[in-house]
Amino acid sequence: MSPRAIVVGVAGSGNLIINWAAREARLQRRPLRIAHVLEWDADEAREASGSTYVERVWSASAAITDAAVRQARDAEPEVDVTADTLVGQPAARLLELAREAELMVVGYRGRGGFAGLRLGSVSQQVATQAPGPVVVVRGTPRPDGPVVAGVDRSPAADQVLDAAFTAAAARGAGLVVVRSYAPAMQVWVASIRPAEVATPEQDAAARTLVEEQLAPWRGKFPDVPVEIRLTRDAIAPVLVGAAAEAQLVVVGSHGRGPIRGALLGSTGLHLLRHAECPVLVARAHRET
Repeated sequence: MSPRAIVVGVAGSGNLIINWAAREARLQRRPLRIAHVLEWDADEAREASGSTYVERVWSASAAITDAAVRQARDAEPEVDVTADTLVGQPAARLLELAREAELMVVGYRGRGGFAGLRLGSVSQQVATQAPGPVVVVRGTPRPDGPVVAGVDRSPAADQVLDAAFTAAAARGAGLVVVRSYAPAMQVWVASIRPAEVATPEQDAAARTLVEEQLAPWRGKFPDVPVEIRLTRDAIAPVLVGAAAEAQLVVVGSHGRGPIRGALLGSTGLHLLRHAECPVLVARAHRET
């Protein structure tokens, strides 16, 4: 059985996401599949004479995929690179590819093959609904920066730590684990900032909980240096601040409702919109 590929959706060439995806394919020792989704403009197609419209759009799509393949091979010559032009609604077609992908990679915004749609809209659909892990490439990753992971006490924490430790080990990077906690408060003090009522004992208890979460992963990845950052503030802006000096930030997927994975959660969505480095939504592969 051939290995699952890293799949990257592109709307044009010469952008950061191609280099990022090619490097990730090398780090994971997997093939890279480049996908360009072409959405027909039915009105223009009807108005065009003969095959003019078809020839023009397919020629433009071929130029995009050819340039993307050249860029990926120049960046990582040892990676096996293939490319496809698909027809349809961009998010829907990329979600189809995600079923067989090891990792889906999309950019934050763009135009071109997505018929004027902001890629931010497409990337959000892919990040929230894909049946596996997704990276949204945005900002500028710091090559010497750490991997940052946001953890809580949910079942998704182990998935986040697995992805974060694996990414840090592959990059020879340190790992910063961020955990937010707020002490229990009575209603009458709900307007008081947690920092004004938390105690050193609560700090120590929160750190102990994180250390317990990390213990099995430290044993599996003994060469990854780990820094724990505890905060009593909202986790989303703290992670955005940490991402400014990171090469990757990892968050979990807290999907609920009738469509699995259809709800990423406020923290993940905040990072997709504001982080200054690529965001990995860690999610176990699901059968679809």
